[in-house]
Amino acid sequence: MIEEKNVKRKIINFINTRPGFLTLLLAAYWAKTIFVGYVDFNLKFSDPYQHFIMWLSPIGMTLIILSLGLYLARPILSYIIILVLDIVSTILLYSNVIYNRQFSDFVTFNTMLSSSKVSKGLGMSALSLVHITDVLIWLDIIVIIVLLFMKKIKIDQKSYGIMKPFAITSLGFLILAVNITLAETARPRIFVNTYDRTYGVKYLGVNTFLLSDAVKTMNTNNAKTSANSSDINDILAFTKNNYAKPNPTYFGAAKGKNIIVIHLESFQQFLLNFKLNGREVTPFLNSLVKDNNTLSFSNFFHQVGLGRTSDAETMLETGAFGLSDGSVLTTLGSDNTFQAAPAILRQNGGYTSAVFHGNAGTFWNRNVVYKNFGYNYFFDSSYFSADTDNTIGYGLKDKLLFSESVKYLEQMQQPFYTKFLTVTNHTPYPLDEQNSDFQTSDTKSETVNKYFVTAHYLDEALREFFDYLKKSGLYDNSLVLLYGDHYGLSNPDNLVVAPLLGKDPTTWTDFDTAQMQRVPLIMHMPGLKGGTNTTYGGEIDVLPTLLHLVGVDSKKFALFGTDLLSTAHNETVAFRNQDFVTPKYTVVRGTGASGEVFENSTGSKLTSLTQEQRTEINAKQKYVQQTLGYSDMLNNKNLLKLYTPAGFIPTDPTAFDYRNQYQQMVKIRKELGSLSTSIYSKKKGSTTGDYKTDAPELKDHQDYIDTLPETATTKVEDK
Repeated sequence: MIEEKNVKRKIINFINTRPGFLTLLLAAYWAKTIFVGYVDFNLKFSDPYQHFIMWLSPIGMTLIILSLGLYLARPILSYIIILVLDIVSTILLYSNVIYNRQFSDFVTFNTMLSSSKVSKGLGMSALSLVHITDVLIWLDIIVIIVLLFMKKIKIDQKSYGIMKPFAITSLGFLILAVNITLAETARPRIFVNTYDRTYGVKYLGVNTFLLSDAVKTMNTNNAKTSANSSDINDILAFTKNNYAKPNPTYFGAAKGKNIIVIHLESFQQFLLNFKLNGREVTPFLNSLVKDNNTLSFSNFFHQVGLGRTSDAETMLETGAFGLSDGSVLTTLGSDNTFQAAPAILRQNGGYTSAVFHGNAGTFWNRNVVYKNFGYNYFFDSSYFSADTDNTIGYGLKDKLLFSESVKYLEQMQQPFYTKFLTVTNHTPYPLDEQNSDFQTSDTKSETVNKYFVTAHYLDEALREFFDYLKKSGLYDNSLVLLYGDHYGLSNPDNLVVAPLLGKDPTTWTDFDTAQMQRVPLIMHMPGLKGGTNTTYGGEIDVLPTLLHLVGVDSKKFALFGTDLLSTAHNETVAFRNQDFVTPKYTVVRGTGASGEVFENSTGSKLTSLTQEQRTEINAKQKYVQQTLGYSDMLNNKNLLKLYTPAGFIPTDPTAFDYRNQYQQMVKIRKELGSLSTSIYSKKKGSTTGDYKTDAPELKDHQDYIDTLPETATTKVEDK
C-alpha cells in the first residue's frame, strides 16, 4: 500500500513539472489519435507491423511540436503555449475526423488554403457529421484546463534553460526518424507516391502527413515558374497520339442543338432499374434510358479525387483531370488559363452559356472560375428564393431549382449550353417528409435509407423538368446530357447495401468497391440513335464526345479523354489514385502487376499472372500514370497559357458580369427583336406557366415565380 502511494506521489510530482505536463498532453493526444484511427478513419491493417507503425506515428511530431513551449523561460507563458499547441493539434485532428466522415479523405494543405471558399457553401450540413463520441477527442483538454484552474496541476516554476528542451525536441526527431524509416519499409516512397492519403495518415500521423503535404504543395506552386514550351509540346504529343476520330454516325448529330447538362449529385449507376418494396427508385430515369432516342452507357465510371464535385466539373468543362490533391477550381481556378466547353461552343456554333446552381456563388470558387471557363451567366443562390424552407444541405431543393430556373432559361438566346447542378441527393441526404412518400429500405444505416429517398426525389424533379421542356418547345431542339458526378455511398455503406444488391457483405472485395464507382451517362435527343452502350469510359471522355456530337473536332485541344462513340476510343479508365479498370481487368492497390488484379468476367483475384497478362497490365498502368501525370503538369504549371489552338480566342474573364443578369438577357432579347432566338421570343411570351410541379413549397407556383429576383439579391464577389 505504501509503495503504491509512493508511485502515485511520484506520478503526481512528475506531472507537476513542465516535462511531466508535456508528457500528460502527449499521452492524451496519442490516445485520442489511436481512438479516431480505429473508430473514425477506417484505416486498413493487414498485419501487426502496420498496427505498430500507426501506434508510433503520433508521438514523434507531436513531441516536437509541444516541446516548443519548453523554450520559453516564463513558466506561465510556457504552460499556455504548450496547451495552445495541443489544442491546435486537436483541432487539426478533429477537422480530419469531420472531413473524413464527409469525403472519406483527409485534410491537406490545399484543403486548408481553400477552406474559406468551400466552407461558405457548406451551410449547416457539417452539424450532421458530429457524433456523440466526439466528446472523447476534447475531454482531456477540458479536464486538464479545469485541473489547472483548480491548481490540482501546479505550475512548475523551475528554470530549464536550453539543453533540456533541446534534448526533448531531439528525442522527438529521433522517434520521428524511426517512424519514417518503418513507414518506408511498409510503404516504399511514401513521400512520393501520395495518391492514397490513407497510407500517409496511417504510417505518418496527421501532423507529419500535413507537413509533408505542405512541402509538396509549395513545390507544386513553384513548378509554375518553371513552365516552358517543351512541357506543353510533350502533352500535345500525348493527347494527339491518344486522339480518337469521330464516329461518322454521330459526328454533328446534335449540331445547332441546345445542350442541357444535368449534374446528378452523388448518383450511382446501380440506382437505375433498382426496386425497393416492389417500387422503382428512379422510374423516370428508367423510362428515359429505355427510350429509343436515348443513348446510355452501362460501364461509365466517375474519376474524381479530393475535389469530388469540382473534379467532375473540371473534367466535363476542360477535358483534364482534377488534381491529385485538392481542387482545380479552388487551388488554380482563379489564375489558370482554360480552353473550356463554354468558350469552345461559343466560338464554334454561337452558343450562349449558363450555370444554374442554388448554392452560394463562392462555393468551390465558381463565381470566379466560371468566368475563366467563359460562361456568359451564372445563376447562383442570390437569383433564387431566399426562404430557408426551400433549401437543404448544399442549396436549393432540386424541384425548386428546375422550376425557378425557367424564368431565366427562357430568356437565353439559342443555341445555348447550360448546366444544372442538383444538390438534394447529397450526403447526409436530409429531406422532409412532405417532399417524399417513398418507402425506403430498413437497413441499419440511416445514410443508406435516406439515399434512396433523395434519389427518388431527384428523379421526380427530372420528370417535371422534362415535361416542361416538351410543353415549352425546347425539347425538340435540345440534347440533354445527364451524368453522375461521383459515388453517394462510401465503403462502409457498401457493406450495408450489399444484400440489397444480391451480394454477401462478408465476401465483399476491392473489386466490388471499384465496380460501385459506376455512374450514369445518359444522352437524350429526338432523333438520336439510341441504345445501351457497353463501352468502358469515364468522365474525362465526356467533353470530346460532346464536341463531336455538335460537330466540333476535338483534335486541336489538349484533352485527356477520347470520344466514347469512336471505334478508336481508349477503354482504359484511370482513377485518380492510379487504380484503373479495363473491359478485362480491374487493378487496385498499387501499381502495375504488383497491385491486386481482378478479372472482370468472374470478379476473382488473379494470384498468378501470365507473362502476357503482366505485359498488358503494365502497359495500361504506364498509360494511366502518363495521362494523370501530364494532366497534373498541364494544370499545375498553367501550360495552356503557352498554347492557343488555331482559330481559338483565349477567354477574357472581365467580359462577364454575373450581376443584373436577368436585365442583361431581357435587354439583349429586346434589342434583337424579331431576330431573337430565345424561347420567350419564339412563344411570344413567358413559358413559366408551362412548368408544373408538386413541390409543396410552390403551391402557388406562378405567383411565386413572378416574385423571383431579377438581379442578385446578395452581394456577389466580382473578381
